[in-house]
Amino acid sequence: MDTSKFFDLKGKTAIVTGGANGIGKASCEILAAFGANVVVSDYNLEDAKKTSKEINGNGGKSIAIDCDVTKDEALVNLVDKTMAEFGSIEILVNNVGGGGAGKESPYDIDVEQFKKVFEMNVFSMWRLCQLVAPHMEKAGYGSIINMSSMASINKSPAISAYASSKAAINHMTRNLAFDYGPANIRINAIGPGATKTHALSTVLTPELEKAMLKHTPIKRLGEAEDIAGAVLYFAAPISSWTSGQVIFVNGGGEQTLDM
Repeated sequence: MDTSKFFDLKGKTAIVTGGANGIGKASCEILAAFGANVVVSDYNLEDAKKTSKEINGNGGKSIAIDCDVTKDEALVNLVDKTMAEFGSIEILVNNVGGGGAGKESPYDIDVEQFKKVFEMNVFSMWRLCQLVAPHMEKAGYGSIINMSSMASINKSPAISAYASSKAAINHMTRNLAFDYGPANIRINAIGPGATKTHALSTVLTPELEKAMLKHTPIKRLGEAEDIAGAVLYFAAPISSWTSGQVIFVNGGGEQTLDM
């Protein structure tokens, strides 16, 4: 068995949306470390440039592109600029997401707010898949990784828009695997558990963390690098016969805000 190519991403180009911070940044870093050219795409261009600069300083190859994933022209621009810079696209990490955190009580939000969550979390992913697929087919290699969430299978109050959008991502991923498989494009999803990012830090208390860990066999919350490891697996040739799957990276348990 020749294991040398299992995680070799040299010559491949990866787009990571929401790549400037948190899980997105860790994903950019690990893909670059294994040889991929990385496009750090983010709404916050200055932070994206910082992440790209760090990657380049560590011997990787990266550029930063600003992108509001809710605008179609921005998605088209992202793909066009990537192709102009690197000439191919083999990996897409649909990492951008918003909503949730117990702020979606139907008593407090309206249908437009609900709709915006789906536009960011579901519609943008579907559209980027559509945009990159022809380039992946031409390259002869394609791996799309959609960022889901434990919220897609958990039940909690005041999170109906975010949770249902993430559940939609799971099933969209499974169905798109049938559409893109004949083009040699794999599509999978990752459902992070409670991961130590800025978003979680805004609501996390010692009491809440203790309650979360009560139902978590591996007694710690996740780190961004834990999720990035799953991104690497799906992006790399080692998973060449894996498609239409949703993997939950959660310490073996469940962590919800109302525990």
